[in-house]
Amino acid sequence: MQPDPTASAHETPALPAGRPAAQILTELKALRTADAPTRGGRTFAYVYDAGREGLDELAAEAYAAYATVNGLDPTVFPSVARLENDLVGAAAALLGAPPGAQGTFTSGGTESILLAVKTARDHARSTRGVTDPQLVLPSTAHAAFHKAAAYLGLEPVVVPVDPVTYKANPTAMAAAITPRTALVVASAPSYAHGVIDPVARIAEAAAEHEVLCHVDACIGGWLLPYLRRAGRTVEPFDFSLPGVTSISVDLHKYGYADKGASVVLYRNAELRRHQYFAHAGWPGYPVVNPTVQGTKSAGLLAQAWAVLQHIGEDGYTALAARVAEASDHLLEGLRTTPDIHILGEPEAGLVAFTVLTSATPDRPSGTPDLSLLLHLADEMRVRGWYLQPQLSFDGLPPNLHLTLTPATVDRVEALLTDLPEALATARTLPPATADPALTDLAATLDPDTLTLEDVAGILAFAGLGEGGGLPERMAPVLFLLDALPGRLKERLLTEFVGSVFRPRTP
Repeated sequence: MQPDPTASAHETPALPAGRPAAQILTELKALRTADAPTRGGRTFAYVYDAGREGLDELAAEAYAAYATVNGLDPTVFPSVARLENDLVGAAAALLGAPPGAQGTFTSGGTESILLAVKTARDHARSTRGVTDPQLVLPSTAHAAFHKAAAYLGLEPVVVPVDPVTYKANPTAMAAAITPRTALVVASAPSYAHGVIDPVARIAEAAAEHEVLCHVDACIGGWLLPYLRRAGRTVEPFDFSLPGVTSISVDLHKYGYADKGASVVLYRNAELRRHQYFAHAGWPGYPVVNPTVQGTKSAGLLAQAWAVLQHIGEDGYTALAARVAEASDHLLEGLRTTPDIHILGEPEAGLVAFTVLTSATPDRPSGTPDLSLLLHLADEMRVRGWYLQPQLSFDGLPPNLHLTLTPATVDRVEALLTDLPEALATARTLPPATADPALTDLAATLDPDTLTLEDVAGILAFAGLGEGGGLPERMAPVLFLLDALPGRLKERLLTEFVGSVFRPRTP
């Protein structure tokens, strides 16, 4: 065979010649050592740990059994339809769905929300002739709704929440509904503060205007019903409320399945059909996609099914009780820690607190101290804890977010022991500051016209320079980001994350 004359003699191979499996697995395990731990109850964001022996192994084996099954076509792989129908049926029963309710298994909360927004957009167009749709949502609604609005061409109408309870204001939400409204959103609970919006009143207002209402129960949908069964008071938030037309619930959160596993539910099949994409105008196979994805491994579906079947009704009730126990213990400890202020009344496994300046005769209650809060987050990380910093927004104070799981029950006391010590150390550190000249300049910048060189210079000044690495202490970086205008902040974060995901060449 003659060599290809067009091939360069200096081409660099894309991959090595091939390496032994054991060597590859060793490298993968070594790479994981730099990550935050996903088990053990010390990472209070991003992970949901049931703390049950054997659950990870079950999920992995179930995934492996279905890893090569293509979830695109249930007529070729009928087991896919069986597993999905079981999962959707369980979620529908848990959330009070009426007969005829329908749903779909998705890759996560963002996809579930994207599909619910698409459904509402298309429903508004076909039933009411809405061509310039709006999405009415509280300011605490998850960013995924803004992502869906950007992707699908809806105008977000953001309604401020109550500054004391951090819950959506149902009167203001109702007032924001117009003939252009395609969907009204409520959270159960909101991610940022862990409080449940007044879903009943919001859904009632939507129904009065003949508008769809979606409940984002990605976090609470699999937890709140079991908290109720464990003896806790939980106000109605699901399909038991007539105005609720769709709900998203993540199984990879308090269902303890591996990521990504979620379900989006609709009150009836007529609504769900707007979610589907079908296309017969090409010479290939007829395409019908219930979700954004076409081809997808059925492994994630199988592992979610296996985890739910294994834990079962009594198991989830017991796990919910442990989450409530961890929450009770943590809240009690935070309330007795000087200068710590809990935001709102957390109801569903999530807690947010801020740090106040020490009280003085002039300020008997103190005020939120961003610098101290961010130094506290760094000091807790030094001690092996990850608490998620959330910056100030629209008059709402900056805070540290904690996600409680069954695995954190036995860690709360240790966290409460470390917290005052970390806070005392944080008070000894120089205050984080933002250069006034930079913040003044930032106010004049147009994020859309900045060059890559401009952005690189600002990122370098912020400590996020070339190489994609993070500084050891994030307080100075986050303090600066908090001071920047929102759109500039988004542009800088986009460029920074883009710098992290740069191909490595052999």
